[in-house]
Amino acid sequence: MMSCIDSRVIMTRLLQSNVGDMLLVRNAGNFVPHSDTLRENATSTEAAALELGCCVNNIRHVVVCGHSDCKAMAALFASRDTVNETGGTPIAKWVKRHGLATVKKYHELEKAGGVGPITFVTGSTLKQLKAFIDRDNQFSPVDKFSQVNTLQQLENIFSHEFIMERVVADKVRLNAMWFDVYTGDFYMFSRERETFVLVTQTSYEHLVADAECW
Repeated sequence: MMSCIDSRVIMTRLLQSNVGDMLLVRNAGNFVPHSDTLRENATSTEAAALELGCCVNNIRHVVVCGHSDCKAMAALFASRDTVNETGGTPIAKWVKRHGLATVKKYHELEKAGGVGPITFVTGSTLKQLKAFIDRDNQFSPVDKFSQVNTLQQLENIFSHEFIMERVVADKVRLNAMWFDVYTGDFYMFSRERETFVLVTQTSYEHLVADAECW
C-alpha cells in the first residue's frame, strides 16, 4: 500500500487491517518515483519496498491510495506552470521532481474537456488503463488532480522492470484507491467502468472482481 503522510489517512485504521496484513509506504503525495528518475547508483525507498514486498514476500496486490485535500497535491497544482524550473523549498523540489508526469497527464485531461479519457501504461498494450475523471463534477480541480496523480503512480510502478515482469506474468496486480477525508468515502478505480467508483455494499463485489481481473 502506497499512501500519503497526511494524518487523516491512516490506512491500517481506515481499512481495519490487522498487524501483518499489509506493507505500508507513506510519503508526501503518495508518489512512487518512475524508474527513469532514479540514478544508476541510487534508488528510492518506494522502489526498495516494492521489491521487498513483491519479489521477496510475494505480495500479489499493490495499491496506491490518494486522497482529497492533499497539501502535496495543492503544492504541485499551484506550481504546474513552473514545474520544469529548478530550485525552491524541499516540498517544491519533491513534488516537481516526482510530479512532472502527473502535470502532463492533467494537461491531457484539460484538453479532453476536463473529464477524459486519458490513458496510463500499467500492463500490456491490451491492458492500458483508460480513465475518465469525475464525470459528475463533484470534486475540486485539486482533487481531480489528485485522482490523476494516483493513477499516474500505477504507471510509475509498472516502469520498474521487476514489477513489469510480474504484472505481465499475472503475479502482481496494480490498483488505485482514493479517500475523501471529509465524507469518509473510499473510491476504487474500476478498469471496466474506467473511473473511480464509490465503494458501497452494492459496488464492492464488482470492484473486487475487477481488481482480480487485471
